[in-house]
Amino acid sequence: MEWHSTGEFVWRISLSFLSTTANDLPNGPGIETRTGPAALNWAGVVPGIVLVAMITSVAYSARSVSGFALFSPMILAVVAGMIYSNVLGTPAHAKAGIAFSQRRLLRFAIVLLGFQLTLGQVAAIGAGGVGIVAATLGATFVFTVTLGRLLGVDRKLAQLIAAGTSICGASAIVATNIVTDARDEDVTYAVAAITLFGTIAMLGFPLLAPVFGLDQHAFGLWAGASIHEVAQVIGAGFQNGMQAGETATVAKLTRVAMLAPMVLALGLMARRGSADPSAAKAPMPWFVVAFIAVVALNSLVAMPTQIHSAIALATQIMLTMGLAAMGLQADISQLRSRGLRPLMLAFSAFMFIAAFGLMLVKLA
Repeated sequence: MEWHSTGEFVWRISLSFLSTTANDLPNGPGIETRTGPAALNWAGVVPGIVLVAMITSVAYSARSVSGFALFSPMILAVVAGMIYSNVLGTPAHAKAGIAFSQRRLLRFAIVLLGFQLTLGQVAAIGAGGVGIVAATLGATFVFTVTLGRLLGVDRKLAQLIAAGTSICGASAIVATNIVTDARDEDVTYAVAAITLFGTIAMLGFPLLAPVFGLDQHAFGLWAGASIHEVAQVIGAGFQNGMQAGETATVAKLTRVAMLAPMVLALGLMARRGSADPSAAKAPMPWFVVAFIAVVALNSLVAMPTQIHSAIALATQIMLTMGLAAMGLQADISQLRSRGLRPLMLAFSAFMFIAAFGLMLVKLA
């Protein structure tokens, strides 16, 4: 199959996905509904998209400032959006475009994440490596949700922190929120907490490698299985050498692939636990199915380097726009009202995934 025909096929699937997956979310201002798929009132959406794009540009520009290069554009976009909304206020006419960026654009970006992974990459770290990644992910998620219940942290917020810690940081948080439907302030809180402890891990893990006697392969596997964000894993991994960086990246992308079954499982749990009969019949999150399909396609079709790089850049930009939109809707006073318990939960999850992942690597 030629790439251009395959690409056209994926593009059509993606456009269909964009129009149909919004049906299980409340309609925001500027979104009209028909008897068929949801239709957008583009005149009402454009101002918000422009505002989100401006915040995204600020986030990318800030990375050139000394000290900010450690942070991914996604994290900087959340902060910039929060500052804008809480200092200047979010214009009412921009809310429809902000909602579009936060919902549909994010789903499309999660689907495109599949182009960063192939089944061959997963196989490269071996069955043992995949087992370590899967066991660390599952144990951390269960530990975090259970501890959240004991600490009295809201269930949805605990699930977001669990997903961000165990899977892939901000991307996992926004994907999980599509099925958990937590408040925007909870999403922002989870992203902030995960960013804090992921940054600590990125800076601290390389210093601990000689302390624990880890060679490059073992350190890469530990970093990839335990550090939160993809960018943080890459930053930590390559500090200890090329082999460590490559192993860490593949292990981390394997965790990203596990986002799909995790979100599907959470969706099933949410519907079974709902008293609303319509929720029990809600459609499966098709963006997850599309993500799996893209991973399979990327494994079978040799994509030109230029196209692969362009898709990776587009994915990061759309994820950044989605998180900028979340920042624009975050109320700092609501974040303060959460208190220290969610922060304690995020710290405990960070310590657990680091210790559990290290134990499995040492035992392997």
